[in-house]
Amino acid sequence: MVENMENTTALLGWSLPAIEAVDKMDRPYVVVGPPEFQEFAKANDIPFIPWEFDERLLTRSDELYEQLKALHTKITVPIYEETVEWAGILNAKLKDDPRIFHKSLLLRDKGLMKRKAQLAGIRVGIFEEAENKGDIYRFFKRVNEALIKVDGDMEPIHVKPLNKAGTVGHRMIRKEQDIEQVTNEEFPLLMESHLEGQEFSCEAFIHNGKVRFLNITEYVKLGHSNFVPASPSLEKWRPQIKAAIEQLVDAFEIKYGMIHPEYFITPDGTLYFGEVAGRVPGGHIFELIEKAYGFSPFQAQVLCSDPDTTEEEIASFFPEEIVSAKGHAASLMVYPNTRVIEGLDIPEELKNHPYFDKHDLFIPVTSKVAERVGFGNHYGTIFLFGEDSEVVRDLLLQYENYNFYL
Repeated sequence: MVENMENTTALLGWSLPAIEAVDKMDRPYVVVGPPEFQEFAKANDIPFIPWEFDERLLTRSDELYEQLKALHTKITVPIYEETVEWAGILNAKLKDDPRIFHKSLLLRDKGLMKRKAQLAGIRVGIFEEAENKGDIYRFFKRVNEALIKVDGDMEPIHVKPLNKAGTVGHRMIRKEQDIEQVTNEEFPLLMESHLEGQEFSCEAFIHNGKVRFLNITEYVKLGHSNFVPASPSLEKWRPQIKAAIEQLVDAFEIKYGMIHPEYFITPDGTLYFGEVAGRVPGGHIFELIEKAYGFSPFQAQVLCSDPDTTEEEIASFFPEEIVSAKGHAASLMVYPNTRVIEGLDIPEELKNHPYFDKHDLFIPVTSKVAERVGFGNHYGTIFLFGEDSEVVRDLLLQYENYNFYL
């Protein structure tokens, strides 16, 4: 930790990998995180401000701003979804530029971001907001009528919260009966038509409005498995993908930081925009990038968030895309298929495979498995690493439905 607290970087949220990464940088920092981490932070000499990132953004942001201003804070960097608009309003105050806050809201509302993309000429699917189940029934019916589908051969739609991260609360509606599984507490929701093609995400590090490093993460199964960098069959579309990212950056007026957009690409190379986030991606993607490329994406996010980072610093930090990757790093997120966890079963065949890297599966203190909503949250992860993307993909598919939890 740097003792001189000039030009401080504030991390909003709590992430030990992020804290460890910024602690190795030659810059002062402070962590603004939930109060329950205060004792840990004190015991480990982590500069810390306890804070609840609740819905009182407009009424309490001045209070946090004054605390950060007293620490000579220069920039704030969001770690997870709920801190994106807090970073937006705080950076707007620190830089005296209200537009920074308003632009951050685009990255929090999935309906708003799709409208912004559509207005910029970016290709998106059909979408609407839903306030109740009746809205979902009508949208489901209209989509299938437009596609001239008949009963028994219905085109699915997707519903998801407007402001939740990743796959949290995401449901696929295949038939009308599925709509009844949606609870009233989940509204309002975004409804989307189903898009065919390969789904993937990008992790684009941006400085002064330019994409300085672009990673493509290939999804094997949404919310379950992905790997970095993408396979040659997806990487061949990199020029088109980079052009789409640059269009998105221009449309959303993103100058600094890191974005995590998701797209679909059809076999002929047609791209459809899904959504975009302005925080650390899920699926252990940052960890996979570091494994494959050898640099810290957390440090990259901080460097790119700072307008005063020099061109020389940017050029010396990022490696060359694709060719500098040491291999393909993958994560398989594991969901229990049992109501009560009594043990773990990690097959010897997997552990002895040369592409097996590590795992963080464990038996939780509470053995009863929490009920999943939509895709739910995984209980642990299997990590793989190897040179051949097809071998990585085959392993992810092979163990996708394996019962690691007994």
